[in-house]
Amino acid sequence: MTEAEKSQFKSGFISLIGRPNVGKSTLLNLLLGEKIAIISDKPQTTRNRILGIKNHPDGQIVFWDTPGIHRARSRLNQSMVKVALATYKEVDGICFIIEANRPFDDENDFILETLKTVEKPVLLVINKIDLIPKPDLLPTMDEYSRLRSFEQIIPISALLGQGVEVLVAEMLKILPAGPRLFPEEMITDLPERFLAAELIREKVFLRTHEEVPYATAVVVEEFKERGEKNLVVIKATIQVERESQKGILIGEKGRMLKEIGRQAREEIEALLGAKVFLELWVKVEKNWREDPAALRRLGYR
Repeated sequence: MTEAEKSQFKSGFISLIGRPNVGKSTLLNLLLGEKIAIISDKPQTTRNRILGIKNHPDGQIVFWDTPGIHRARSRLNQSMVKVALATYKEVDGICFIIEANRPFDDENDFILETLKTVEKPVLLVINKIDLIPKPDLLPTMDEYSRLRSFEQIIPISALLGQGVEVLVAEMLKILPAGPRLFPEEMITDLPERFLAAELIREKVFLRTHEEVPYATAVVVEEFKERGEKNLVVIKATIQVERESQKGILIGEKGRMLKEIGRQAREEIEALLGAKVFLELWVKVEKNWREDPAALRRLGYR
C-alpha cells in the first residue's frame, strides 16, 4: 500500500443494533461472505456480541453484531441488552436496523430513546425491502427522519443482497482514516470452540419450539484436535432448566438429540475443514437464566 493509499484508508468499529430478529446476523454473514453468526426465525437468537471483520480495498470495517435490544425482564435478557448498549461507547458509528415490513412500534421507540445521547454517526438501515412494494418505503423513511437526524437512510435486503454495496460505502464514509486494526486474513476473533457451541445452539433453535430454545445454553467441555487423523473431538453439554425440556431435547429413543448433533456436526466440519466427532449430553440446571453465578459461568455479563 502506497503512502497516498494509506492516507485515504479507513478503519474502525461499527455496531449493528436493532430489535430482536431484525436481520442483524444475516447482514453480518452477508457482509463477511462467511457464516460466523447463527441465525433462526426466532427472536433473541444472538446472546453475545459477535465481532466480524470486513476487508475492503478502501478500508477495514470491524462490526459488532449485538443481541436484540428490547425491554428485558429476565436476568439473561437484561444481560443481552446491556451487552448491546455497551457497544455505543466503543464504536465509531452505529447501524440502527429496522424492518421495512414492520410499522414503528414501542420496541423501536425504546431503541431511539437509547440513542438520544449518542453523538456518533448513526445510519438507519431499512432491511427486508424485498417484502414490500417500493412506494411503501417513503412513509417509513419520512417517519424515522422526523424522529431523529440520521447520517443516511439506506434501504437493503440482507437476504437478497440488495443495497448492501451502498451500505458499505456509507459505512466507510463515517469511519476515521487509519490503518488495518486486524490482519487482512481475519474475519473474526472468536475461538473455534465458541463457534462450535453457537452452531449447536442454533440447531436447538431450529429444531425445538416455545420455551425450550430460550432455556438452552451450550457449554463445550472438550475440544481436542487430532492432527494425524484430521479429526476434532468435541464434547458438549446442552443445559436446560427443567426435566420436561430435557425430555424434549433428547426425544423419543434419542432421535431429537441425534438429529441436532448430526446437523451441528456437518456445519462444524465445514467451518473447521476437518472431520468432527461430536458427543452431546443434556443437563438440567434449574432457573439458570435468573442465577447471576450461572450467567457469569456461561459467559453472560
